[in-house]
Amino acid sequence: MTTRTPWGCLVVSLVVLGASPVRAEEAMGKTVNMTEMKFMAFPGMPTCASGSVQTGDPGKGSSIIFAKMAAGCTFPWHWHTPTEHLMIVSGTAKAEMKGSAPATLRAGAFALMPSKHVHRFSCPTACTLYIYSDVAFDMHYVDDAGKELTPDDALKPLKETAAKPPAP
Repeated sequence: MTTRTPWGCLVVSLVVLGASPVRAEEAMGKTVNMTEMKFMAFPGMPTCASGSVQTGDPGKGSSIIFAKMAAGCTFPWHWHTPTEHLMIVSGTAKAEMKGSAPATLRAGAFALMPSKHVHRFSCPTACTLYIYSDVAFDMHYVDDAGKELTPDDALKPLKETAAKPPAP
């Protein structure tokens, strides 16, 4: 079973909030301070994390998301179709890829998770980071044997719930 995050719901909610995921001014440049960003929970992701799309459309192609994660927030074992590039802005994060030792990441750190490579990610302290995906973003949670799980099943052992799409 493939679990795909319903990015169409995110795009609709961004338009409803007046924040089109791709703005006309991007063709001429764009600047955004964190105080101007509109954060929201992303469907299928833990509710301890929120984000703000900075460029692109995560449901259709490449994108950059600025994310905030609460202390203790964890994304259990999962993989993505895109190559995922992470740039830590603040706080402390822990990244672990299957077959590799965990890495502690601090402000200024960079991590790259290749396409379809199983990994997990957590923030022992509150953290902020940029996430760049080179194609449409998806999330595939897996158990220790690599079998796909629903977001709710993957997050239940963490006593966390998956964010739901916004109501129409």
